[in-house]
Amino acid sequence: MSVEQHVTAHSGYAYGVIGADIHVFGDGSPVYLLQNWRRPPEADPEWLRELPSRMLNSRFEVVPFTGREAELADLRAWRDQGPRLAVRWMHAPGGQGKTRLAARFADETQDGGWRVVAATNGPGSVQPPPGSQDLTLEERDGVLLIVDYADRWPLTHLAWLFSNALLHRPGVRARVLLLARTADAWPAVRASLANLQAGTSSHLLSEPPDGSAMYTAARDAFAVRYGVPPAPGPPPAYGLALALHMAALVSVDAHAHGRRPPTDLAGLTVYLLDREHLHWATLHARGGRYATPPPVMNRAVFAAALTGTLDRPAGSAVVAGLETGLSPGRVLDDHAFCYPAAEPERGTVLEPLYPDRLAEDFLALTLPGHDADYPAMDWAVPTAASLAGAHAGRAITFLASAAQRWPHVGPEHLYPLLTRAPGLAVAAGGAALSALAALDDIPLRLLAAIEERLPARHPDLDAGMAALMRRTVDTVLAHDDSPAARATGYYHLSTRLLNAGQVDEALVAAERAVLAQREIPDDIPAAAVALARLVKCLALSGQPTKAVEVTETCVAVFERLAEEDARWAGDHAALLVDQGIWLSMTGRHREALAVGERAVAAWRRIVASDPVHEEHLAQALQNFGNYLAEVGRWPEAAEATQEALVISLRLAERDPAAHEPDLAGLLINLANQWGAQGRQADALMLSAMAVTLLRGLAEVNAAAHEPTLGNALTNLGIDLAQVGRLPEAVDASAEAVAVLRRLAAGNLAAHSPGLAQALSTLANHLLGVDRPAEALAAADESVSIRERLYGEYPDLHRAGLAQSLSYLALCLEATGRRPEGLAATLCAVELYRTAFVGSPAAYTFDLARTLHNLGHFLALGGRTEEALGPLDEAIALAEGSVSANPPVYGSLLGELRRTRADCLTSLRRRRRPES
Repeated sequence: MSVEQHVTAHSGYAYGVIGADIHVFGDGSPVYLLQNWRRPPEADPEWLRELPSRMLNSRFEVVPFTGREAELADLRAWRDQGPRLAVRWMHAPGGQGKTRLAARFADETQDGGWRVVAATNGPGSVQPPPGSQDLTLEERDGVLLIVDYADRWPLTHLAWLFSNALLHRPGVRARVLLLARTADAWPAVRASLANLQAGTSSHLLSEPPDGSAMYTAARDAFAVRYGVPPAPGPPPAYGLALALHMAALVSVDAHAHGRRPPTDLAGLTVYLLDREHLHWATLHARGGRYATPPPVMNRAVFAAALTGTLDRPAGSAVVAGLETGLSPGRVLDDHAFCYPAAEPERGTVLEPLYPDRLAEDFLALTLPGHDADYPAMDWAVPTAASLAGAHAGRAITFLASAAQRWPHVGPEHLYPLLTRAPGLAVAAGGAALSALAALDDIPLRLLAAIEERLPARHPDLDAGMAALMRRTVDTVLAHDDSPAARATGYYHLSTRLLNAGQVDEALVAAERAVLAQREIPDDIPAAAVALARLVKCLALSGQPTKAVEVTETCVAVFERLAEEDARWAGDHAALLVDQGIWLSMTGRHREALAVGERAVAAWRRIVASDPVHEEHLAQALQNFGNYLAEVGRWPEAAEATQEALVISLRLAERDPAAHEPDLAGLLINLANQWGAQGRQADALMLSAMAVTLLRGLAEVNAAAHEPTLGNALTNLGIDLAQVGRLPEAVDASAEAVAVLRRLAAGNLAAHSPGLAQALSTLANHLLGVDRPAEALAAADESVSIRERLYGEYPDLHRAGLAQSLSYLALCLEATGRRPEGLAATLCAVELYRTAFVGSPAAYTFDLARTLHNLGHFLALGGRTEEALGPLDEAIALAEGSVSANPPVYGSLLGELRRTRADCLTSLRRRRRPES
């Protein structure tokens, strides 16, 4: 489903909000709704007593806030400290008190002068209420956004929410509190925030620190509502906050009606559900407008638990499908009398039982197969089956959650339902897949059937698919721990984990797959495939040197296989592509160039017989262009990249989602290659196109595209500076630093090189706008990062450290620290000399430029004769290369000659006799 963005004027009305954005689907229905936080209404005690479960609804706050002072203090600190934008994922099992804690925090924050907003995922069925929401932030200390059920939001919808202008007012603190049952989706959500300069944290809400005090507070509050003294008796030993509240409520209700309360959690649930039935029967017996018999209301409540809140037309269709013999409108009105909508102005129907855990238990107890003292209904089985199709997201998730506590739900109902229609699990979404993965008794055959219907990748499903694959592998290996089963299982698990952004876990799985494969010495192809996956995990986890070592073995194996059987030619060619990448990453540029040329030739042969592989040829050409650029062969590099770009444009026209990431990378590369040849305006045009494209991609899948976006912003800053647009260059470079700093915080090895480059670039641009102190700080940080990298991998990071030192020297000179600047320049020159010996074409320009800086600094310090040596050496280098790249070296040569002429003039003046 495609999503369109409709942005409101930030201070005007549009789609019902003031001061925020609204994002809608193509049909105009909202992706999510934003509403100002509202305190709970004061509920009539008599109305609450009619259905005791109403007192458990956190919306009415019957029980005073108790026992979470430490967590509340932690939330206050999170709100008041740290970066301007921060996001927290608070998770715990259902009934642990997340919603109540968030509500108390929201009330306090609102009282403290913040704007507090609630976000509701709303794809399709429920439209926003009439009127508008004033979300402006004038005279507000900040904005707090509360997102309940965040683990059930599609990742793409959360990405749209995070991009809302409400959260990005300059100077206004913004906090987003996400509530969820599990942390499965958090790694991908956290990655989607990387480009927003947001602080991120997660918190597992533990059991109440003082269960006895929580029980007592709840019992006393319920007793007040009933108008009776608190029921005597010790508190039960439950660890769940909701269980303590249920026990307290049942004890008071039973005491008020002269009954004996049950002593176990299942009995508490049955007691409360019995009171629901009693209420339906009482209303029906009174007569009047309420005309729905209890058996019909039972079916309506069951349906509402599966579907959740709907608009009236959709609710009417659901009730009509129950075939109760009554008017759907009559049933809906009577249901709303028992279970009124939380927000009546929105016109919704079929408000489900609350809390969610009680609704899950109601589903389980209504379905046949349990031995509890509660009437199961035969009609529940076909009703669940019929509603699960259109309402899979909630129905499958709730049934799976119920199955974790009620052993009959899975084997007798949920698993048969999914066996008949495995695609329902996929349609239900990532949260449902994670809930299914948490079930210990889910059959292996069903897991396999669901796996067959899962896509290779999907940003909204990747986390759930990884969880399901983990369950599948655990189940398989519990029955078959053979090397073949371990090798296959861990290989596929590493794939899913990589897609979900869980790189460290993927690496562990890939290593286990390789170890298992070594126990099967005769299966050479499978061993090579496992090694190839390990290589990818090593490289993505910031271990390129180790990746090169493993790749060499892989290439040799696949080369032999391809010689014996042409079916392996594609795998061999793909590994050549990978080998070139890792060689380049470790600074072995000439070897990378040779391997890249072999990869292009291999893919040309394959494409000649089967054009379907064109995208692989484009990738090989793109990399080959990079390797040519690394050794200074810019015209040839641009030629290879342009050929790849033509192919990629053709492929992107047919399938934008699949090929736009490659297109962005090619735009960046060609911009660099044109810029190196003096085509600055053309380079800037391509850099801007690449950044625009990558911003859109990163909103959908930040984990996959944020690193490229960070590097693209660095390049955009360089190109802007080259055409004299220095303030814009500073902005682009600063954003690049922010993006890459966040990424490096999560994976220092993988992203610190890019961060160091962005910092150096930012320092250079800050000098250009006369902000030398800030430039010095950025340059100094870049040098610190690259000194550490150089200590670990000298060949790989020698030239990078030289660049950072040369920029640091400029900053030191600009801040009046000339001796230190001269020392840094001397170090940079020596590093570039060493790099030049290994690859003259790649480092001629950098060495000549840094020698120019050295000569300039020496002359400024009065050491004019010494300055001539480095200047003459730089001139010789530039003159030897000007024919290969006239625009770039011609400009440098002009600067060098002018500096040398100034030095000679200065010397002549010194030697002239005084008059």
